[in-house]
Amino acid sequence: MTIREQTEEIERKTLHPGACLSAKSKGRARPEKEGEIRTCFQRDRDRIIHSKAFRRLKHKTQVFLAPRGDHYRTRLTHVLEVSQIARTIARALRLNEDLTEAIALGHDLGHTPFGHAGEAILREIHPGGFDHFKQSLRVVDFLEQKGRGLNLTYEVRNGIVKHSKGKGMIIPELKAERAITLEGQVVRVSDIIAYVNHDLDDALRAGVVRRADIPRKITKVLGETHSKRIDVMVKDFIYQSLKTDLEELCMSEDVSAATYRLRDFLYDSVYESDKIIKEFRKAKKILRDLYGYYLEHIEELFQDIPAGEKLNKHRMVCDFVAGMTDVFAMMTYERLFLPQQWTVV
Repeated sequence: MTIREQTEEIERKTLHPGACLSAKSKGRARPEKEGEIRTCFQRDRDRIIHSKAFRRLKHKTQVFLAPRGDHYRTRLTHVLEVSQIARTIARALRLNEDLTEAIALGHDLGHTPFGHAGEAILREIHPGGFDHFKQSLRVVDFLEQKGRGLNLTYEVRNGIVKHSKGKGMIIPELKAERAITLEGQVVRVSDIIAYVNHDLDDALRAGVVRRADIPRKITKVLGETHSKRIDVMVKDFIYQSLKTDLEELCMSEDVSAATYRLRDFLYDSVYESDKIIKEFRKAKKILRDLYGYYLEHIEELFQDIPAGEKLNKHRMVCDFVAGMTDVFAMMTYERLFLPQQWTVV
């Protein structure tokens, strides 16, 4: 028996009946021989971590554009915080931690530079529209490895494309809108637990809001501190889900309502505040101009764009712009549109 098979046997004996077992995966689009050491979900996690798209997350905006402070979140630190929360929940519920971690680490690989400002402008100007969760799936299915993609398992891919909620329900009522695995549903909940708390923390640090601005209805239920709020949400979700024996993953009515209130507060006071919107307008202009430039100069795109996509200019440009980091987008904009200093030798 290989080490992988031993791990799969441990999963069968210890995980909840509703958990997704590695040995029961629906597999990959291109079948592969199983490894001796790692399960299929462990291999997916590692492929995501070693991907170029994952490395670029360190220079992509979470909320604050090109922050100078060392302690503001980026898209990379966001996915790490989601992963930590999701693994804690998965372990407590006896779900598959490796699957949970792979989905969490891969869920935002398709996010644009400049956060949701970038997503909004690409949705507006790309003829096919744009959603970062669909782009994340496109990254792992196609854009990585020069058109070969990462060839991830069905369960990880499904969790990635089903994670997003925007202003929608944390856990959709319709099962068709949920991930097919409980692990994927855990990541969706962990995503909102992570971002409403760390975005609030960053907004307080930036002076966009003050502690006194947070509605009392929120702090009374969730607590006064960053760590307390995460602790309350995570524990509530775990214990409420255990009450149903995982038939339904859920929060209590009070904690759920407070979480929605916190999200609404962030939209009103942070994401759609005048200070943030002012910077987002600048970011949108940068990406709009870059998109237009590369449509007219398609030959300047990197040569390793998969050949099959070279028939669709808009798709090529959208993939290229969406994959940029904040730093690369601003550097490229400066090079293409701003006068360069004349150097006399």
